[in-house]
Amino acid sequence: MTREERRRVIPLAMRAALASVATASFLLMLKGYAAWHTGSVAMLGSLADTGLDLLASLVTLYGVKVAAEPADHDHRFGHGKAEALAALFQVVLITASAIGIAARAIDRFSNPQVNQDASLGIGVSLIAITATFALLAYQRSIIRQTGSVAILADNVHYQSDVLLNVAVIAALVLDQFVGMAGADPLFGIAIALWLAWGAFQASSQAIDMLMDKEWPDEQRAAFIEIAVRQPGIRGIHDFRTRRAGTHDFAQFHMEVDRNLTIAAAHDIVESVERRLRDVFPRVEVLIHLDPEGHVDTDNPLVEADVTPHWFGKRV
Repeated sequence: MTREERRRVIPLAMRAALASVATASFLLMLKGYAAWHTGSVAMLGSLADTGLDLLASLVTLYGVKVAAEPADHDHRFGHGKAEALAALFQVVLITASAIGIAARAIDRFSNPQVNQDASLGIGVSLIAITATFALLAYQRSIIRQTGSVAILADNVHYQSDVLLNVAVIAALVLDQFVGMAGADPLFGIAIALWLAWGAFQASSQAIDMLMDKEWPDEQRAAFIEIAVRQPGIRGIHDFRTRRAGTHDFAQFHMEVDRNLTIAAAHDIVESVERRLRDVFPRVEVLIHLDPEGHVDTDNPLVEADVTPHWFGKRV
C-alpha cells in the first residue's frame, strides 16, 4: 500500500471503529437500565453481548491502529497479527459470559420470577435494532472504500446483534403477554449458545491467521490470473499466501526464458509487481526468479507449476 493510500484508508477505518465504540457504549447504558428494571434473563444476555460488543469494538479500534503501523526492525512483516491475538482474548471473555448467562437461565427454571415492564425491554430492543442497522450501513460504506478486514469482522459481529434483539423481544412478549413462563430463560439459553458459537467462529478465524492459513481458492486463482497475463512469464510455482490483519502476503517462484539477461529478467519481475500492485494494492508480493525448467527441491509441499490452465487459454 502506498503512503497516499495509507493516509486515505486508515482514517476511514478508524472512524468506522470509533462509530462502533460509540454505538456499543450507548446501547450498553440503555440495556443496563432495561435489564435491571425488567429482570429479564434474555435482556441480561443481550446486555452481556453488548458489553462484549463494546470490548470487541475497542479491540477492533486498537487492532486497526496497530495493524496500520508500518513494519519496523523488530516486525519486518508488520503488526497485523495483533488482531488475532486480541480476538483470542475476546473469545475467553465471550465464553465466560455465555457460561454465566446459561447458569442464570437454568437457575431461573428452578426459581421462576416474574419479569417487570416488558414494554420497556421491547422498546429498548427496538431502539437497539435501529441503532445497529445505522451502524451496519455506515460500516458497509467504509468496507467498500477500504476493504478493511477488521471492520468487516466487526460488521459481521453486529449483524448477529439484530437477531439477539429480536430474540429478546420474542422472549418478553411470550413471557408477559402470552403467559409462557419458561420463554425468558429458554431464550436466555439460546442466546448463551449463540455467544458460544460466535466465540468458536472467532477463535477459528484467529487461529487460521496465526497459523498462516492460505487464501481461499477463488482469491488465489484471481491473483495468479493477473500475474500470468504479463508478458515474459513461462511459469509460476511454489505459490504461497497468508494474511495478517488487514495485510495480505503472497510469494511465488516465477520462471522466465533462461537465455535472458539479468536486466531483462528483472524488468519482467518489476512489470509483474506493478500490475499486481495496481489490482491488489493491499498485498505485499515477493517474487523469486527462476530460469525456465529449473527444479527447486523435492519438498512435496512445493507446488508445481500453477499456470498451465491460463497459458492453455492464451494459446
